[in-house]
Amino acid sequence: MSNFIDFFAQRVDAALDLLRGLVEMESPSTDKVAVDRVVRFVADRARVAGAEVTIIPQERWGDHLLARWGAGEGGFLLLCHLDTVWPTGTLAERPWRVEGERVFGPGVYDDKASAAIILTALEGLQAMNLSPRYPVTVLFNSDEEVGSPSSRPLIEAEAARARVVFCVEPARPDGALKVWRKGTGRYTVTALGRAAHAGADHEKGINAIEELAHQVLRLQRMTDYGAGTTVNVGRIEGGTRANVVPDQASVRVDIRVKTMAEWERISAAITALQPFLPGARLMVEGGMSRPPMEASPVTLEPFRRAQDIAAGLGLTLTADGTGGASDANFTAAMGIPTLDGLGALGDGAHSVDEYVLIPSLVERSALLAALLREW
Repeated sequence: MSNFIDFFAQRVDAALDLLRGLVEMESPSTDKVAVDRVVRFVADRARVAGAEVTIIPQERWGDHLLARWGAGEGGFLLLCHLDTVWPTGTLAERPWRVEGERVFGPGVYDDKASAAIILTALEGLQAMNLSPRYPVTVLFNSDEEVGSPSSRPLIEAEAARARVVFCVEPARPDGALKVWRKGTGRYTVTALGRAAHAGADHEKGINAIEELAHQVLRLQRMTDYGAGTTVNVGRIEGGTRANVVPDQASVRVDIRVKTMAEWERISAAITALQPFLPGARLMVEGGMSRPPMEASPVTLEPFRRAQDIAAGLGLTLTADGTGGASDANFTAAMGIPTLDGLGALGDGAHSVDEYVLIPSLVERSALLAALLREW
């Protein structure tokens, strides 16, 4: 195992070619044809690496891919998503480019590099005539960036059969793995008023936008940085014309919490909102999208074990967390040991400056291969 770093260093050009191929196949979550193309590309690579491949068709979102090495329960479950936040055509504006040890491109960090690392690690084990210690299932899903609405049941079903879950999402910029993630929720708050002519009958109207303005301030004040809780009004819409008192307006709200206790407090406060203007009414819709992944033995014990294995490669692992959620939130909430943040080092997820550090492709491929051998 001590020579894994050298072995994968010799394959870095192949890993980069694979990553470039993935990046140059754009795959926004909402473009099913585009995502399905990437799914079939990855399926072909997995077959060549010895996997039994199953494509799970979806009607609205991209198809999902299960690739299995070995059979039976109690094995490894690896999670990786193939969809990105970038619309088709972004590549023409920001093409693949290499600058020193950095490689840029839409989706390169989140999460195309992870797919390249998984395939490189498993292809590398095959080339070395080595097998994972337990059966391996890799679930490549196609709707993670929109909350995994169609893949969540599949994730949870596979996790229930697994010994441990490796969520191959990007590492923190300094390489830290993620032992906690905030939970997420979404709400839509709609104010209902009474329409009226803005000149002739203004006093007869109940302005839904005015009502909503009061609610926006209430919502924003629910943020508690000390508790790690953020409440963000991210979109507002309503009204028809300037000369009409608007009878409807709504806001969309993003919630981030570190603990279930905070979620219960915030969700109770939002659902209890009351109108400010006489005669106005409120509708509150929404709920939790992903539960929080709290730092606990479910995440901390796998991290410590990974630290020991990484030390055998000469690598030092550290732990951290993030306000962003992932599919690891689901598996950790089930009580399944979950190791998250095994993807590439880089920065700028969901930004125009997104990049991956090339040396991390070597280190993370070697680490993943070692984890599959030594766990």
